[in-house]
Amino acid sequence: MRKLLAVTTSFLMTSSLLFGSAAWALERADSDAVEALVNETIAPLMDEHRIPGMAVALSINGQQHYFHYGLANQETEVSVTEETLFELGSVSKIFTAALTGYAQASGALSLSDSASQHLPALEGSAFDEITLLELGTYTAGELPLQFPESVQSEEQMIDFYRQWQPESAPGSHRLYSNPSIGLLGYLTAQSLGKSYETLMEEALFAPLGFEHSYFQVPEAQQAHYAYGYSKEDEPIRVNPGMLDAQAYGLKSTAADVLTFVEANMSGAELNEPLRQALATTRTGYFEVGNMTQGLGWESYAYPVTLDQLLAGNSLEMILEPNPANRLAPPLAPRQKALYNKTGSTNGFGSYVAFVPGEQIGIVMLANRNYPNQARIEAAHQIISALTEPSE
Repeated sequence: MRKLLAVTTSFLMTSSLLFGSAAWALERADSDAVEALVNETIAPLMDEHRIPGMAVALSINGQQHYFHYGLANQETEVSVTEETLFELGSVSKIFTAALTGYAQASGALSLSDSASQHLPALEGSAFDEITLLELGTYTAGELPLQFPESVQSEEQMIDFYRQWQPESAPGSHRLYSNPSIGLLGYLTAQSLGKSYETLMEEALFAPLGFEHSYFQVPEAQQAHYAYGYSKEDEPIRVNPGMLDAQAYGLKSTAADVLTFVEANMSGAELNEPLRQALATTRTGYFEVGNMTQGLGWESYAYPVTLDQLLAGNSLEMILEPNPANRLAPPLAPRQKALYNKTGSTNGFGSYVAFVPGEQIGIVMLANRNYPNQARIEAAHQIISALTEPSE
């Protein structure tokens, strides 16, 4: 078994080590049992997919558990620690969604606004009939997964949007898209009158107490910034791209991401605009198969089967347009639901999931882009073992 390099928990309890899913659930507050469960799940995962390093964080009934495995830099043999920065990839989208929710709670915009209402340059385009909500739920009419390579400047970006024509009626189909939620983040910043990065720091990062989250990693933190690894084991980091911060550009620690998860599960001590913002992201706006599309978050009625989770995070769900059923009224945030989000860059793979009603959340950050299926299977195994009732 791969050696556990560092484990930190917020509390210690002494009890016998128990095995079997029912026993795990019975002793879910036993830090030794949690550590053994995570080790037995993550070590074979890393071996099978040749993952150099991982950080795993769990919140169980308000108690935090942190686990650090392997190497952040294979060349210099730097270990993963609590300060290691991972590229979050599309997990960044849940933060973009929260900022939009904050803007709505602050009165700067409404999700029902047309996109062009917040950017005069888009007036007279298809975005007169596309709402901010449709941008944030990938139902704007089948915007592509990525920008064309020719889009290299803000002027070219706006020209791309002006010329683009929907393939389907807005609100009728979901097609996962960086330009869709990226534009939502861009327009949110326009509505609030500051840069996107500044707003994220002021409205989310500082109030939530984030300690190590960046869009551009500062020089003083470069030593903590892990290298990702390609299929050929070449060290790699994400390249700048159009609306990258809004769609996939955040670098963070497992602890900061877990803080965000806990804020979504409880949020009692948050200021009112931020509390409303997070509730807005967990609201269900469209049904796509067994998955409910929120603003950034995707959710499933809990308990959820592994097959349902895998279907909702499949390549078909990511790469193909899927019919979407608009929920009217929207589905309020649920306690009995599993919320999740995957994220990848060329060298990193992440997964975040939580179940409010069980007060359990998990963050898995890795410096290799390994299959979504493997991430979800590992997280489902851990969550199920910790929530199944004892017999």
